[in-house]
Amino acid sequence: MRVDGENSIIVRKDYGKIHFCFKEVMAQKGINRNQLAKRAGFRFEVADRFYQGKLERIDVDVLARVCYVLGCSIADVMKYER
Repeated sequence: MRVDGENSIIVRKDYGKIHFCFKEVMAQKGINRNQLAKRAGFRFEVADRFYQGKLERIDVDVLARVCYVLGCSIADVMKYER
């Protein structure tokens, strides 16, 4: 099945990228990876993946906990670039 249209992923090959800004927000808030992991209740490796921006899939519960601990919104830590 072919889907046509300006914003179609099938037709448009360059659909943009998500940039993660966790490292910058954590620096502004003075929170390191160990503190984030402890306060949000997950392993250091999870905090490190957020910090490094090496995320392939995001658990929305974990994302909510990160935003809660950092006192920020999703728009502060994730940017869409077309």
